[in-house]
Amino acid sequence: MPKRRRDSEESRQGTDNRTSEAIPVTIHYYFQDCIGDGADASILARTPLSNEAVYTVVKAKEALEKVPECKGKVSRADIFTIANRDVINVAGGPHFEVELGRFDSLPSPFSFSRKSSLHVGSNSFELDAFLLMFALKGLHMTDFVALMGSHTVGHAHCKAFANRIYNFSATSPVDPTLNPQFAAHLQKLCPVNVDPSVRVPLDAVIPKVFDNQYYKNLMNDEGLLSVDQMLYSDGRTRAYVVDWAHNPQHFNDALSATMVKMGWVGVLSSSNGNIRTHCDKYNLEFS
Repeated sequence: MPKRRRDSEESRQGTDNRTSEAIPVTIHYYFQDCIGDGADASILARTPLSNEAVYTVVKAKEALEKVPECKGKVSRADIFTIANRDVINVAGGPHFEVELGRFDSLPSPFSFSRKSSLHVGSNSFELDAFLLMFALKGLHMTDFVALMGSHTVGHAHCKAFANRIYNFSATSPVDPTLNPQFAAHLQKLCPVNVDPSVRVPLDAVIPKVFDNQYYKNLMNDEGLLSVDQMLYSDGRTRAYVVDWAHNPQHFNDALSATMVKMGWVGVLSSSNGNIRTHCDKYNLEFS
């Protein structure tokens, strides 16, 4: 089982040059890894090295391998957990202790199938489905609402919310839960037949800072994705949105607790995992 430890300063060396793109990508892929099969870094073995999340872990691993007492002893899963914590902190979010001592996954025909289909911004998922998915992993409603606060950084392609601004329903082309002025703004950024590569900040107000602005946006009916705005529209989750919009420390505390809990999901030991040599592939003896 993981042991509680303080920061690993060596791991920070590998993420000093992270770009703003690496921050939301790392958080998103860490979520997929944990909620899929568990915090075992299996998603990294099937993700291109050009991916910002993988690059962050690779650079951190390179730094750790230069430290004699760490060489060959630190798993990608642990580094991924530290990197996720660090990018949140670097972007302005809270700093918190993380759990270390994980092992990396072994190859399996099911290693990536579930993880590749998970996406918090998916329009195909309703709030109940997300809450059930979290519950099956031992996580709660509070954890989901806190994790959604990470949408204070990052972007979404126009297609992810096009239905909300053009064809929401037969009687209302624009989603009625969307602020009309904000909807008009989005239509300018994402006109009909827009280039598929065009993206819009998830947080239109302060897009590159990890803060509680996301929840303030929801109170102004400016949640970009359907699932975002649902958090304020649904009576079960509205109180969290209101509280965290007004109390940033409450949000920071909730997010920190959620990230630590998520990092415990499906943790492996030496009996069913190993220390992976390469980030993008499983060790040869288990292939």
